[in-house]
Amino acid sequence: MQYVNLGKSGLKVSRLCLGMMTYGTSKWRPWILDEKDSRPFIKKALDAGINFFDTADIYSKGVSEELTGKLLREFGVKRENVVVATKVYFNLTDEINGGGLSRKHIMDAIDASLKRLGMDYVDLYQIHRWYYETPIEETMGALHDVVKAGKARYIGASSMFAWQFAKAQYIAETNGWTRFVSMQNHYNLVYREEEREMIPQCINQGIGLIPWSPLARGFLAGNRKRSGGGETSRAKSDDYADEMYFREEDFTVAERVQEIAQKRGVTSSQIALAWMLNKAHITAPIVGASKMEHLEQAIAALDIELSEDEVSSLEEPYQPHPVLGHT
Repeated sequence: MQYVNLGKSGLKVSRLCLGMMTYGTSKWRPWILDEKDSRPFIKKALDAGINFFDTADIYSKGVSEELTGKLLREFGVKRENVVVATKVYFNLTDEINGGGLSRKHIMDAIDASLKRLGMDYVDLYQIHRWYYETPIEETMGALHDVVKAGKARYIGASSMFAWQFAKAQYIAETNGWTRFVSMQNHYNLVYREEEREMIPQCINQGIGLIPWSPLARGFLAGNRKRSGGGETSRAKSDDYADEMYFREEDFTVAERVQEIAQKRGVTSSQIALAWMLNKAHITAPIVGASKMEHLEQAIAALDIELSEDEVSSLEEPYQPHPVLGHT
């Protein structure tokens, strides 16, 4: 396993982050793995040297956090040897103050997440989206207090416009508060709008990039059909992906991925991951795996080096998209 610093911080993370959204309860989404089926994946990740695990309070409405903490303890992992990230924003209940990024909700949410995880702190506490109904000054002040209380070691952000991220960082720096060290952005071969502003800004500021959906929810693995849906259980029930990745040029990109994969004797998902891992400014893509071969292939993708011609071939068909994934 390869390890790098998360941005300019001193925190070292594996170059793959295991996305824990896949593990929780099938009552939340039909493709989610329950505890028994989740266990081998966490074990495999640990054995491979993955030390970075990303969850969120909204995943399986808290069950993912519960499983993350429980399984790490079951496998005898020392708390200081793993990097656990979770998120705050979405409402798990119908309570009026049960979501968003107010001081009240952040303070309540971090305590609830720690209780579910069975941990004294999280390594990375992330805001899941930008919240327009709360002043960013209130949000950044509350996050700073969470860090100072010892409940989080670092803070991160996810899925917002570059100007919003810059504003949040400016507010924190101006007040002497904790700044974000990472950006979990929507980025893959069929959605590259982040290359316009967010990624250059993060490179300039030394922010760790940990993209979500590096395989475009299975689209780049060849799991989707032009008519909509696909063969996997997630593809059959994931209307959100149908809204994002089903342009004709998206399928052209996916076909280029498949062509290179066939020539190299690897899978399409490995080529899509290798494209991202070959970019030095990407810290760790967040990978999900519901089949063991998916996780094994992701780990093996770390050793794939793409040529300049292959990268050009993969990137050439891309066409601009509307902003996706911020809301």
